[in-house]
Amino acid sequence: MDVRVCLECSTKLSGRKDQKFCGDYCRNSYNNRLNEDSNATVRRINRILRKNRRILSQLNPSGKKTFDAISLAEEGFNFHYFTNLYKTQKGYNYYFCYDYGYIKLENEQYMLVQKQDYVR
Repeated sequence: MDVRVCLECSTKLSGRKDQKFCGDYCRNSYNNRLNEDSNATVRRINRILRKNRRILSQLNPSGKKTFDAISLAEEGFNFHYFTNLYKTQKGYNYYFCYDYGYIKLENEQYMLVQKQDYVR
């Protein structure tokens, strides 16, 4: 007979044959430890994305406004991070942070927009 033990605390398990942990605490501890390195990266990127979205929403309450790149950078906007890219039929690229986005215009100008239902 196979003796099964908890993957976190090595306590003997009884019950279901596919059971891996003695309880929720051990299951959560094991998974948190297993994912802690990748979670730090994901948390860092999510923090940047949330900050970008917050900046776009504060600067663009009406749904459409133009700003220069320096003003956005001074607010702390990071142009390297966005959640999705929408390419128009004419070939223009809109970069979105969730539901707020921007398109680069001429002379380091950016038009800030709010996502419309037809934009996927």
